[in-house]
Amino acid sequence: MMNEAIFFDTLRQGLWIAVIISVPILAVALIAGITVGLFQALTSIQELSLTFVPKLLAIVVVFWASMGFMSQSLVSFFQDQIVPLIIGG
Repeated sequence: MMNEAIFFDTLRQGLWIAVIISVPILAVALIAGITVGLFQALTSIQELSLTFVPKLLAIVVVFWASMGFMSQSLVSFFQDQIVPLIIGG
């Protein structure tokens, strides 16, 4: 049976992996949102699709570019942490 220390350590590492994986997408969404917001404030254009489309495109591009990193991070976490816990009992 798994004791509490191993459980909480594995949970902490899993949450850290989730943070690391989400940082590129969230950073690009933040930068795109600030950029579009500044552009809208400077030009007084208040179009809803102007905020949605550039952010969506930036997120999709970054997601596509970082898919390998995300997959590798998750696979290594499962191979190094989860699978030994399952096999070990």
